Amino acid sequence: MANANILTADQEAKLRRPIEDYVGKIQAKLDSLREEGTTRVVELQNDIDSTKRDHILTKEEKENELSRLRAELEKAKAVEAKNKTEVDSLVADAENYLKAHFDTDYYQAVVASCKEERVLALAKYKERTADLEKEHQAAVSKLSDQHEIKDEKYVYKNRLFDAKMQYEKDLQLIKDRQHAAFDYKYHLIDMLRMSKFTFAETLAQRWENYKYTFNRRDFLLRNGLYIAIVFIFIILCIITPIIKNVPLLTYNNVLNILQQASPRMFLALGVAGLILLAGTDLSIGRMVGMGMTTATIIMHQGINTGSVFGHIFDFTGLPTPAKVLLALVMCIVFCTVFTTIAGCFTARFKMHPFISTMANMLIIFGLTTYATKGVSFGAIESTIPGMIIPRINGFPTIILWAVAAVAIVWFIWNKTTFGKNLYAVGGNSEAAAVSGISVFKVTVGAFMLAGILYGFGSWLECIRMVGSGSAAYGQGWETDAIAACVVGGVSFTGGIGKISGVVVGVLIFTALTYSLTILGIDTNLQFIFSGIIILVAVTLDCLKYVQKK
Repeated sequence: MANANILTADQEAKLRRPIEDYVGKIQAKLDSLREEGTTRVVELQNDIDSTKRDHILTKEEKENELSRLRAELEKAKAVEAKNKTEVDSLVADAENYLKAHFDTDYYQAVVASCKEERVLALAKYKERTADLEKEHQAAVSKLSDQHEIKDEKYVYKNRLFDAKMQYEKDLQLIKDRQHAAFDYKYHLIDMLRMSKFTFAETLAQRWENYKYTFNRRDFLLRNGLYIAIVFIFIILCIITPIIKNVPLLTYNNVLNILQQASPRMFLALGVAGLILLAGTDLSIGRMVGMGMTTATIIMHQGINTGSVFGHIFDFTGLPTPAKVLLALVMCIVFCTVFTTIAGCFTARFKMHPFISTMANMLIIFGLTTYATKGVSFGAIESTIPGMIIPRINGFPTIILWAVAAVAIVWFIWNKTTFGKNLYAVGGNSEAAAVSGISVFKVTVGAFMLAGILYGFGSWLECIRMVGSGSAAYGQGWETDAIAACVVGGVSFTGGIGKISGVVVGVLIFTALTYSLTILGIDTNLQFIFSGIIILVAVTLDCLKYVQKK
């Protein structure tokens, strides 16, 4: 009685047959109506595209062939238009029948059958493990030699493993059966409408495919860290009002987090390209210090009080827009020059980026500190922030600069040849070289793109902070940028990563730091949190890599 709802293959086919017959007859009529209409239109459009790309035909031959195809296309479109009303009526008839009968007459019966099959499979698995336990105990009771007992235990574990594998195999077959039943409806709709689905139907298929392919282990490896961080953030949101009498998740706090994250987004986007090449950059913080100092000197309010290599700069003769533009150009130029040097050493001499960028870090810090004697250059002109990153109704427009950077880098990574080559070289540089990709150009290009983004980020940070540039500014920012990329799923194994992950990583780290600061957690303890997050993120990344291997 418990198995009454379990369908055999013949019973399932019998339930489905009326649907197949009804919709099949309509489909046959549709195919006949479309043969000289819609189907012919599609074929002719493909022929026209192929003819346009054909380099063998002469210009005259191509024009004649296109004229002939276009004439036939017009005839086919006329047939299509003539049959449109009847086709639409037949499609609507079939769809109404599916709505009325597919779930109630067929799919729900399959779902109920699969539910019973899972119960039966679990019962069989438990029965099998119980039998194996009895057999094992009986076998052990007859043995006295320790080596034989050890062998018996080994055999017992193998049999348990086999039983578990069989159980999982049975569950997968049941899962396949239910998924196939679900897909059958959309297969019929696909044929009726010629691959045109509504938005709701597309969502339903995606959700079903997600459930079908869902794997708990893979899900936790991919998202476990995000879940943990979100959980920690929720706890902080709860305890902060209790301890500090200040709500954490407010509109102003969210804007502050986004505002602080905006310059850091440029840095993370830059280093993400290098990590994609299985590299890194240790000089980011010093790049920020150099850029901040350069921008502050140029946009300084009045004559600079500090000197550079003993020379005091005076840019008061320049109009403010010119000073802003010059500061941006110089930040980009300085940062790009240094990243290009590191990129050339990395690409030409196969030097690991850890070494080339560490050398950059020391050189930049030494030069900037020696040139400026380590002093701060004060504030920039007070009108500049309102000019470049004004607040509109309280909204900090610096966020829009970060959004623009994300959009541009996403386009470069996903829609350009350079971006595709970046993934190829990061995944396997030797294979990329064999396929004709210049590993040197791609590597140097990635470093140059990083330099441009560093320059832009340091310029924006200078404007956000209204100056205060010094060589020491930006210390430790490289760890934040690298950590944001790793947390966002940009793998150190190379060739794996998405811009969306980088954005999420930056927002997570900025929000966590902001929350801990409001809570009054010591800055030194915040480094501990960052270190733990980095360690867990890289561990999960390594586990994913090992699992693929």
